[in-house]
Amino acid sequence: MKIQFAKFEIPESGALAVGALEDRKLQASATALDKAAKGALIRALGVSRFKGRSDDLLQLLAPGDLPLSRALLFGLGQATAVDALAAQALGGRLVAYTNGTGDSALAIAIDAVPGAALSPAEMAANVAFGARLRAYRFDKYRTKEKPEQKPSLKKLTLLVEDPNAAKKLFEPLDRLADGVVFTRDLVSEPANVIYPESLAEQAKTLEELDVKVEILGEKEMKKLGMNALLGVGQGSARESQLVVMQWKGLPEGRKKPPVAFIGKGVTFDTGGISIKPAAGMEEMKWDMAGAGAVIGLMKALAGRKAKVNAIGVIGLVENMPSGTAQRPGDVVKSMSGQTIEVINTDAEGRLVLADAIWYTQDRFKPQLMVNLATLTGAIMIALGQIHAGLFSNNDQLSERLLAAGRGSGELLWRMPLGEGYDKIINSDIADMKNVGNRYGGSITAAQFIQRFVNDVPWAHLDIAGMAWSDKDAPTVPKGATGYGVRLLERFVADHYEER
Repeated sequence: MKIQFAKFEIPESGALAVGALEDRKLQASATALDKAAKGALIRALGVSRFKGRSDDLLQLLAPGDLPLSRALLFGLGQATAVDALAAQALGGRLVAYTNGTGDSALAIAIDAVPGAALSPAEMAANVAFGARLRAYRFDKYRTKEKPEQKPSLKKLTLLVEDPNAAKKLFEPLDRLADGVVFTRDLVSEPANVIYPESLAEQAKTLEELDVKVEILGEKEMKKLGMNALLGVGQGSARESQLVVMQWKGLPEGRKKPPVAFIGKGVTFDTGGISIKPAAGMEEMKWDMAGAGAVIGLMKALAGRKAKVNAIGVIGLVENMPSGTAQRPGDVVKSMSGQTIEVINTDAEGRLVLADAIWYTQDRFKPQLMVNLATLTGAIMIALGQIHAGLFSNNDQLSERLLAAGRGSGELLWRMPLGEGYDKIINSDIADMKNVGNRYGGSITAAQFIQRFVNDVPWAHLDIAGMAWSDKDAPTVPKGATGYGVRLLERFVADHYEER
């Protein structure tokens, strides 16, 4: 879908969308359309249930003598509620609707909204961003779709007073969308296409954006003592990988510690010897969504030339049962020197993160670390699919992440940590075991990871409920969500990027 910006005029073809505030207060473009359509919009409004609420939409087919295929009147709700997230949701809703009408072109008129938090240019940029996010579709393996089953929209035009300003504001959002889309693609791919080596090669493509990418294989990891990570992948025919991505956005000579992001990348998780039930196991292709989000974040930061030094580290393994697989009861020695009794081989993500996090802090001495992982089903029991779980050893870091979640629409909820939970993972024969009892499973998993953090400000995001959606939302179509990319890009931009 091509996105462009222009001044307002009624198009010669396609669909035109205009707005109204709550209580049917037409915006200037809607009034102009009604005049050109000889009152057709007002007449339709009079016999409709349209009130101007944020999810209201009124359609007029072939209005008046105009060359339009249809006119759409969209609701904005209260003026004070029109913010960036509302604008993004509007763009997503309009694109989703138009993709089902058969129209190939849509123009959306953006007027000033008195009392809103956004200028028209800012609103236009965010509407376009939301439209791009919602237009995503993973359809590369569909070969028999009929034309009427495919999205129809090819061109989106934002009609705004200052199109050049809107276009400039959209550019960094467009690069952010690139990162989200890349993550969604990676998470959507089946496990016979995305496995540790191929996912590492996908990360390698970021070198086109001047990201330095290193790939460590099993030989290099064995030398480093990464036995916790390697133990997870030892039952697979696929070689485990550790990928290190470095974006150096600060000028030469600026010796500032980087911000670091670490992702769990289990490209398929059978559970290993502690095998999962067969029902739903196909979903475990997206157990690498944490790693996918880190790759997408690095793409977004590099794409818009963010003025920050950032590190992305992802541990990539395939957890399979075989004659060489790790057994329940095995003891492994992690890179940190700490020993782990593996009680359950399906609690594998924390083993991957243990070595990846230790490696990151030992090599890069970052000012903070944030890890993402589809780690526990327990977090879904606690928070559903509305919030991801946030665990942290630092209050300031937590508050900044929570604020970034609210600003990006990718919500977090802080969960507890404490000595009482930590004691649950003490082992009788090793320094720790990889699971506790049946209670507080997401918390004891976080406690396990924290044992490899030392005193670095750190946050663990358990995104198990957020990586995949079974229904459409305004800016997130059903399937892989790309959760974490928008959240962490906002987090970096608000607090760690130089101006």
